[in-house]
Amino acid sequence: MSPSTVWLLVAACALVTAAIKAAGPVALGGRELPERFMRFVALLAPSLLAALVVTSALANGRHLAVGADTVGVAVAGVLLWRGASVVLGVIVAAAVTALLRAV
Repeated sequence: MSPSTVWLLVAACALVTAAIKAAGPVALGGRELPERFMRFVALLAPSLLAALVVTSALANGRHLAVGADTVGVAVAGVLLWRGASVVLGVIVAAAVTALLRAV
């Protein structure tokens, strides 16, 4: 693929993304969303993050696999659940993953 084709594709993706983002405010016209829908929208970001974490922790290419990274994420999840800071959770997850990969 030539560089001009790549940049044309990037520009097209940027335009489509801008159009999708503009469609919501244009369609609503300044009206407020119903409370029930707002509760649903508020849950989208955490569920997407959870899906990304699970996919990263349990996937090995095209297959499901449990490995050192899975254990690291699980340990960090327990720490965060128990009230530890996010920074501590990331550091412990990285340390546990590195230790298990070294073994």
